Amino acid sequence: MAEGRGKKAIEEQEKAVQAAMSRVKHKIMVMSGKGGVGKTTVAANLAFALGMRGLDVGLMDADIHGPDIPKILGIEDKRPEVSESEGKIKPIIVTPRLKAMSIGFLLPDRDSAIIWRGPMKMNAIRQFLSDVEWGELDYLVVDLPPGTGDEPLSVAQLIKHVDGSVIVTTPQDLALLDSRKAVNFSKVLRIPVIGIIENMSGFVCPYCGREINIFKYGGGERSAIELGVPFIGRVPIDPGLVEAGDKGTPFVLQKDSKVREAFERIVENVRTFVEGEEKGEKE
Repeated sequence: MAEGRGKKAIEEQEKAVQAAMSRVKHKIMVMSGKGGVGKTTVAANLAFALGMRGLDVGLMDADIHGPDIPKILGIEDKRPEVSESEGKIKPIIVTPRLKAMSIGFLLPDRDSAIIWRGPMKMNAIRQFLSDVEWGELDYLVVDLPPGTGDEPLSVAQLIKHVDGSVIVTTPQDLALLDSRKAVNFSKVLRIPVIGIIENMSGFVCPYCGREINIFKYGGGERSAIELGVPFIGRVPIDPGLVEAGDKGTPFVLQKDSKVREAFERIVENVRTFVEGEEKGEKE
């Protein structure tokens, strides 16, 4: 009896997910095959940059065990409210065009560890999609944990119509090996791969101007060619990027920055892919 009620509750919640997602034009998953490649930094800056272009954007942190979005956006002390009329959770307003939701906003303190098994994580993701008052959005950017486990699978199955995945990697062989798994994960689930981003790609010495390839160079582009998916750009190493992340300031706000210039091109490549696909379907 209890099992039947639980199943019905999940079905009702999944219907609520579809109702909420029907108000979102484009859904993007940001993935990486392994940790430490800058995936969350890319996701946060992608969402911020889309908002800077006059688009209404939601940023959902689906990394339950490592929710870093609040820190990267400088909103760690924010707490979501509940709408009295609908009983839905109000996402944190980052800018007039950008809303964000993360389990990090709900923890008693920033050092709290989340020790959950799969079903609890899946329920949290289901709630983030259905019970958060996202409203009408042009883009929902979902920051996924590294790898191809429960969370990416749940997001893909719940949203159903994902516009595409962005795969973040670095040039080292190990990172590239794992990024290929993320590409194949997308292909198995029939999610279009928007493209591969090669992060930490080269470093220009601020003193002599010489370029040093600390983590190699060009591996992401070669992998994209071999796998038959787009390569949408590379982001160089810049100490300012690290400082911006620690201060909670998106690096897309930096002026005269090679990182910002590189990322501007990436954002346009993402929009061209996603909105071009939409245009093609209409035609």
